Amino acid sequence: MIPLELFKSNDEIAWCPGCGNFSILDALKESLSEMGLHPSNVVIASGIGQAAKTPHYINCNGFNGLHGRAVPPAVAIKMANKDLKVIIDSGDGDSYGEGGNHLLHNIRRNVDISHFVHDNQIYGLTKGQGSPTTAVGQKTSMQLDGVIANQFNPIFFGVAQGASFVARSFSGDKEHLKEMMKAAISHNGYALLDILQPCVTFNKVNTFKWYKERVYKLEEGYDPYDKEMALKKASEWGDKIPIGIIYKQDRPSYMDMLAHIKDKPPLVKREWSPKDAEKYMDELR
Repeated sequence: MIPLELFKSNDEIAWCPGCGNFSILDALKESLSEMGLHPSNVVIASGIGQAAKTPHYINCNGFNGLHGRAVPPAVAIKMANKDLKVIIDSGDGDSYGEGGNHLLHNIRRNVDISHFVHDNQIYGLTKGQGSPTTAVGQKTSMQLDGVIANQFNPIFFGVAQGASFVARSFSGDKEHLKEMMKAAISHNGYALLDILQPCVTFNKVNTFKWYKERVYKLEEGYDPYDKEMALKKASEWGDKIPIGIIYKQDRPSYMDMLAHIKDKPPLVKREWSPKDAEKYMDELR
């Protein structure tokens, strides 16, 4: 176990009082501490948004990318140093909207990174317009007559596309959230964790009360390797919302399939010299 104090950041937190992001941040710090991961061996990457401020509020390596572009730098970091634990910590708009294309192709590649999505079903940083996960008909600061686009289901998407780890948790249940974070971080491959996280300022529908009346933990004996059952659970939304590891499959990660990376020192730790490039330069002369 690593002292929790090592993950403490002195930056002033700019989230609204009561925001679900606070408990997610606490759960993340505690999970890393309890797993014995030193801050120097952890990288938190994000895009832009309220959730994407997380790298500022935790003392470890951090990288803020462009809006919707958290996945590419996270993948590059993992490729350069496979010994690092790389975590993407960003929001539903950043991950499922602007970042949807990268999400899709990282599921295909199965790069060994964990992707924690603060899913508050709203764009919190830009003052409350509907996000990809906002319900049809819900009125927002921008959609005054209600959202007309279909609601995106990230859990169903992840299962259907064959992600090797798909889970959901709730920021109002920190112990369950920590359990899911640890499972995702320990997984060898791409791990998607969708975290239901109320926005107390701009989303007056999906509140803590709304979620607590609906979320339930997957029953004992549930088999996450059963894809057919996982798709059924992924389809549940509304009166009942399951949380837990929805789907899992064992397949090689992207790193395991690259001969120049597998079973070799990380790229960043290999010794290089200008002479190493001479043979390639000679081919171009």
